[in-house]
Amino acid sequence: MTAGLTVPQNADAPEPPPGDESHHHGRQGLIGLGLGAIGVVYGDIGTSPLYSMREIFIGHHKLAVDPLHILGVLSLIFWSLMIVVTFKYILVILRADNKGEGGSLALLALIQRRSGGGRWTSGLVLLGILATALFFGDCIITPSMSVLSAIEGLETIHSGFTDYVVPISVVILVSLFLLQSRGTAAIGRFFGPIMMVYFITIAVLGTMAIVRRPDVLWGLNPIWAMRFVAHDPKLAFLALGSVVLALTGAEALYADMGHFGRRPIQLAWIWIILPALMLNYAGQGALLLEDPAKVANPFFLMAGEHMRLPLVLLATVATVIASQAVITGAFSVVQQAVQLGLMPRVRIDHTSASAAGQIYVPIVNSALMVLVLICTVSFRSSSNLAAAYGIAVTGTMFITTCMVAVLMIRVWNWKFYYAAPLLAIFLAFDLLYLGSNLTKIVAGGWFPLLVGAIAFTLLTTWARGRQLMLKRMAEVSMPIEVFVRSASGSATRVPGTAVFMTSTANGVPHALLHNLKHNKVLHERIILLTVKIEDVPYIVHHKRQALEELGQGFYRLVLRFGFMEDPDVPAALARATNCGPKFKMMDTSFFLARQTLIASARPGMALWREKLFAWMLRNAESAMQFFRLPTNRVVELGSQVEI
Repeated sequence: MTAGLTVPQNADAPEPPPGDESHHHGRQGLIGLGLGAIGVVYGDIGTSPLYSMREIFIGHHKLAVDPLHILGVLSLIFWSLMIVVTFKYILVILRADNKGEGGSLALLALIQRRSGGGRWTSGLVLLGILATALFFGDCIITPSMSVLSAIEGLETIHSGFTDYVVPISVVILVSLFLLQSRGTAAIGRFFGPIMMVYFITIAVLGTMAIVRRPDVLWGLNPIWAMRFVAHDPKLAFLALGSVVLALTGAEALYADMGHFGRRPIQLAWIWIILPALMLNYAGQGALLLEDPAKVANPFFLMAGEHMRLPLVLLATVATVIASQAVITGAFSVVQQAVQLGLMPRVRIDHTSASAAGQIYVPIVNSALMVLVLICTVSFRSSSNLAAAYGIAVTGTMFITTCMVAVLMIRVWNWKFYYAAPLLAIFLAFDLLYLGSNLTKIVAGGWFPLLVGAIAFTLLTTWARGRQLMLKRMAEVSMPIEVFVRSASGSATRVPGTAVFMTSTANGVPHALLHNLKHNKVLHERIILLTVKIEDVPYIVHHKRQALEELGQGFYRLVLRFGFMEDPDVPAALARATNCGPKFKMMDTSFFLARQTLIASARPGMALWREKLFAWMLRNAESAMQFFRLPTNRVVELGSQVEI
């Protein structure tokens, strides 16, 4: 039912010059960008020590707290961070940038543009959509999991705080979502320094514990992971479902590349994040070697009693920052999906005049808040949520590896004997982690899968329905040359400019036909305007427009925007040239066609999906608001389309 899905193609888009990863951060200092990356990119993976070690030992599949399992688990964490995060993401996948942008949709657009498509294109698009759907599941669980795990630190101070963990978490989460409409530009500059303090703190705590039990460092030897696996292969496999909690947030390294660039993210990981994480994990292991009873919450119990409250406060701020990064990521992904035609238009507010990435999507914020609160109140503890946390993450990692495999072979043209060993290692880790997490479906893993299934259905239904609607409209479209010859001599011409918005750069727009039929006039200048969202993040201004003069005062204008840009049509028209006098908004009328869909039994989609698409179309943001058209210059004309 979803065959034929594509994203826009742009084969002639200019490639960036060598070393220019993204035009919007080229002038900033490497250190400043690295500090920003620490505050935004690494919030999720940086707060994983709050719960990872605890869940591995007393979570869904309990382990004995003895030297074999402590050192074995520490070895698994270390080598997973080295192979999956450092080698796979930092060194390989970060090279797969779409003009500086990263993430599943940017990667999908890059492969489609550079490879020219092929028989596997539809399957690849489905993989990209599935990764996006799973990401939304992750966006719901991450804030709940992170904030709950931080507030649970209060229980290490006094057991009487137990009953207040959920209410305090709910208050923090509600406050976080309510602040989104104000934007994060003002407080965002503090994210990096705060997270830097956090990483230094957890590194110092870990070092202090290691000094007492330096033998814990033997856990960095891969032999201990092998001994753990050899001792009990089944339990080791099941334990991977919790070990993967130490890797959550790895996808953010790639998805947030456009904000900071490849080099700052790489340097921040190698010099700051990885050492701090491993010192803390090793410190927790040393604490457990010293006192296995502290497995209930080793992260907070590493600190002395007088330090726990400040540590809880610092961890809470860090988890709020991590949650903020995930929410902002959700807004960015929705913006990309809308621009690439995978979602209906939604209202997108810009909360900063200087930072293009600072956006707020009200409907997404509201939906996330409701689902996060339901998740928090239903699961009630980070331990219960841990069972649900890994599936979305490991599923996205596996899909990213599959897409990068296509990129290596079809775009980078790597020799098979170079690519195969790398891909075999990556897929082995991904499949082991994914398989282990699939055993936790009943215990909570069903939740992100359900969210992902709903999101996948909506995304594919919109993409397919939009294709069908455009196809049906093209079937009854009149050639523009015929229309210009027949209408120009018979209709009365009136002063001014009429801009007819049309989704296809051929044929006569329905709105133009209806306007002539009912009003029996044509404006002196008629612009048939098509806005195309290309599969690159940004379009340079001299490539923005393509103009064709059709004669008799008719022009066909195509405006091109990148999938990370705001399609401001009036601003683009103000810069348009070679199509008559300069545009004046008070002399210009914009005509939009609003389609009413009629579900039918024609081949294309199941009837229930046609009705779902019609509902999504009715509730989509108006083109007037989406393209920033002046409200007092817009005329909407309705038509019916049967799909």
